[in-house]
Amino acid sequence: MRYVVLTGMQWRYMPNDHWATNDKDPIMVNTTPKTGYAPVNGLNMYYEIHGSGEPLVLLHGGFGLTGMFHVVLPELAKTRQVIAVDLQGHGRTADIDRPLSPEAMGDDVAALIQHLGFTQADVMGYSMGGAVALRTAIQHPEVVRKLVVVSIPFKRNGWYAELLPARDQMSAAAAPFLKETPMYHNYVSVAPHPENFDALLDKMGDMLRRDYDWSAEVAALKMPVLIIIGDADGMPPSHAAEFFALLGGGQKDGSWDNSGMSNSQLAILPATTHYDSVDSPLLAPITLAFLDAPMPAASSKVHNRL
Repeated sequence: MRYVVLTGMQWRYMPNDHWATNDKDPIMVNTTPKTGYAPVNGLNMYYEIHGSGEPLVLLHGGFGLTGMFHVVLPELAKTRQVIAVDLQGHGRTADIDRPLSPEAMGDDVAALIQHLGFTQADVMGYSMGGAVALRTAIQHPEVVRKLVVVSIPFKRNGWYAELLPARDQMSAAAAPFLKETPMYHNYVSVAPHPENFDALLDKMGDMLRRDYDWSAEVAALKMPVLIIIGDADGMPPSHAAEFFALLGGGQKDGSWDNSGMSNSQLAILPATTHYDSVDSPLLAPITLAFLDAPMPAASSKVHNRL
């Protein structure tokens, strides 16, 4: 059987065995994490810490939770201290009386990094989590060492036009249908207040309908950024190239000595959609190679922006 659900902020068809399940906890990954709740900005934000090493904050997509990273998280945690987070109103983090927005959730992530005692952390997000990661870097660049954004455009019109009507229609009216999906069953299995699902749908709809264009703020980023999308993602590869160009990438030949390369990188995953980019076997090695590379010297490369 297949279900149409919203995850990563888009409609998708999903097999009913997509979510890793067991009797004890339907969203556990195959590591033993340290878990906790951080009091940040009025939230009790749930987090899991997997592995050891340099910190990497991992942010899920819309209607998701930490368990959606069951493929990539164990690979990342082999060499990194991965802090997987349930964002506002998602997973084990209860909602509060404020709208959902990437800006507010970006503030939450920065506060979490500081709460955990880190001066800086790498931040990686998928879809809605990618938007939150991007806003964290824009609003709090001092706490983000490197940024990885997966399957997210820097402006609303970056999505394919045919996807926007589904985003516009999201509301509690979709609840009867969505309550028949694995996504809902994973939500109610851990949510502190599962009765708030309809309210979450309304808040998500308000956020998805909002127009945005962060191009000027993206162009001002100084830290290295890795942009990852699928070649059949919810946005065209040309948008990812435009995103990369805002960061100084793709403007000229990289040169034999790499002097023409940007500090940021672009990866397009082959035969990959918006809905399986987070499960791609290429995601972890590409991400780790980017994160493990030395930080560029401030004067080593010139960023020629558009």
